[in-house]
Amino acid sequence: MTGTAEAATGGPVLAGHNRISTQALTSLAQTVAAEALGVLPHDVRADWSDDNGLLALSIAAPIRVPSLTAVLRDPARAHAFGGSVWDRAVAAKSVILKRVTELSGSQLSRVDIRISGARVTEGGRVL
Repeated sequence: MTGTAEAATGGPVLAGHNRISTQALTSLAQTVAAEALGVLPHDVRADWSDDNGLLALSIAAPIRVPSLTAVLRDPARAHAFGGSVWDRAVAAKSVILKRVTELSGSQLSRVDIRISGARVTEGGRVL
C-alpha cells in the first residue's frame, strides 16, 4: 500500500473538487426525461429542490401518444406505446431517477412527474 489515495479506476486521486452546474443537471434531466416520455428535450421543464440534503427532481412534460384514429383502426397500437399514460409516467419515474443518478453521480431522493399535454403521433415505438 502506498501513501497516495486511489480512485475507483485505480488511478491517483487528485486534490480539488468537481461541480456540476445546475444548468448542466437540468439539461441532463430534460434529455433523460424526454427519452423516457418520447418527446423532445425542449418540451420538458425540470426543476430541482432540496429534500433533506438530497436532490428532488420535478418534471413537467407532455407525453407521446398514438392518434385516436390509429388506435380505432388498430387497438393494439395503444400497447405499442407501453401502456396507459399513467403506467408510462410511473415507469418513467424510475428510469429517470436511475439514469440521472448514473450519469451525474448526484443522489436523487425522488422524481415527480406532471404530464402537461400529449404529443400525438401516427408511429408506434418512439425514440
